[in-house]
Amino acid sequence: MAMFRVRAETAIAILAKAPVPGAAKTRLIPLLGAHGAAGFHERMIERTVQTACRATIGPTTVWATPDTRHPAFQELAARYPIALARQPDGDLGARMAACIKAAQMPTLVIGADCPTLAPEHLQEAAAALQDGADCVVIPVEDGGYCLIGMVRQHRPLLEHMSWSVPTVMAETRHRARAHGLVLRELQTLWDVDRPEDVARMEREGIEAFE
Repeated sequence: MAMFRVRAETAIAILAKAPVPGAAKTRLIPLLGAHGAAGFHERMIERTVQTACRATIGPTTVWATPDTRHPAFQELAARYPIALARQPDGDLGARMAACIKAAQMPTLVIGADCPTLAPEHLQEAAAALQDGADCVVIPVEDGGYCLIGMVRQHRPLLEHMSWSVPTVMAETRHRARAHGLVLRELQTLWDVDRPEDVARMEREGIEAFE
């Protein structure tokens, strides 16, 4: 994959749920069990942190829920050059908006569910914002996205949205056009929500943690 030159800092905000058995990756519990699903999620969080740090485009913050006290988050902060913050209340859109506002610079918001997200994708997204896009997204195959980046907070793309449905990406495109925003879409990836996605990782030789 090509490397992209990033001329100025772009923040990375990682939204992450504490890897608590029975509360994390619940749709994987039938396959992995409660503790297995939580362990898988913990490894995916670390993989995402590692990806963000390797991108070297700007400061990385893990926005944790319900708070930052879980040992997994504390260990990440000890091992990697990241900051920790508690996710605010509200739906996903409100929480992403808060991350972007807090950064006070162009920001990429990502989750910890996309095993194919690479440092070069983050570099390309940051470069897109510096090249004139108001927003950048990496769509995923299920109709949503695994990354959204903004030069500044554009609330119309985040407010009053129905999340976790197959129309998220289509609605994002519609809203961007309606508000005159330049939206750049990058290569479509896929994320891990269901047991068949874990099987796909195994088929493609992708580990939850590199």
